[in-house]
Amino acid sequence: MDTFFRQLVNGLSLGGIYALIALGYTMVYGIVKLINFAHGDVMMIGAYAGYFVLRAAGATPAGFCAALFAAMLACVLLSLVIERFAYRPLRNSPRLNSLITAIAVELILQNVMRVLPFVGPNSRPFPTLASKTYRWVTPAFPDGIISVSTIQIIVIVSSVVLMLLLTLLINYTRTGKAMRAVSYDLGAASLMGINVNRTIAVTFVIGSILAGAAGVLYATAYPQIDPTMGYVPGLKAFVAAVLGGIGSVPGAMVGGVLLGVVETMVKAYGPSQYADAITYCILILMLLVKPSGLLGKKQVVKV
Repeated sequence: MDTFFRQLVNGLSLGGIYALIALGYTMVYGIVKLINFAHGDVMMIGAYAGYFVLRAAGATPAGFCAALFAAMLACVLLSLVIERFAYRPLRNSPRLNSLITAIAVELILQNVMRVLPFVGPNSRPFPTLASKTYRWVTPAFPDGIISVSTIQIIVIVSSVVLMLLLTLLINYTRTGKAMRAVSYDLGAASLMGINVNRTIAVTFVIGSILAGAAGVLYATAYPQIDPTMGYVPGLKAFVAAVLGGIGSVPGAMVGGVLLGVVETMVKAYGPSQYADAITYCILILMLLVKPSGLLGKKQVVKV
């Protein structure tokens, strides 16, 4: 029983990180129908920004907050450059062009980081906060029914807070209303006076803020970083976005948490070497049974 709850907490922690990254995928796709495969590497840039800040400020609560802010800022600036010079010129081109460009941006970010003298290709240990473990002990379970570390609490709480803030922004602000309008009909939104370019840029910025936070949280939970660290979490976050319903913000949240819990449970109770394969098999089954995802909506395309 204690192992089950411990793994459940691990899954919620990992799922929260997947959900933060998946939100970036699903928001961008929902507005411009672009699969931004460079999103995982934006997360990697955020992790490195947090790393250098923590090295300078020290692994303290204040240093961690500064690292989060630096990661978000670095990812925002990077996302604005990518959106303006890589994606915006191809907005009216065939989707395949944008997809290939996204893959190219991903490879460029990885290889630029590998050749930078202050980064390099080798992995580095990520400075982490001092962690304590809290246990819920009962007479039947003297070792504790649930054990949660400080780092897991930080990751889970931070993920939940950021997702709640995003939900409030989308549903109750003018920016969120503009994002929903552009997502529904870009042309009509433009005719109604909405600045489409600015709205799309804001969408990239919001997704990158979440990716930057996810980079620091992921590196805190799994304290090692390297220039390719964003590839696998980014790919799994994309799976989570599709699982929940690509284009659906609640779906990305649900898909990310579900994927994290399933992956952790498979590693704990099943053939751990096949955990990734089982994850992708679940995606294939979902696409066969419900192609729109758990919370996605069917779209009717006129021909």
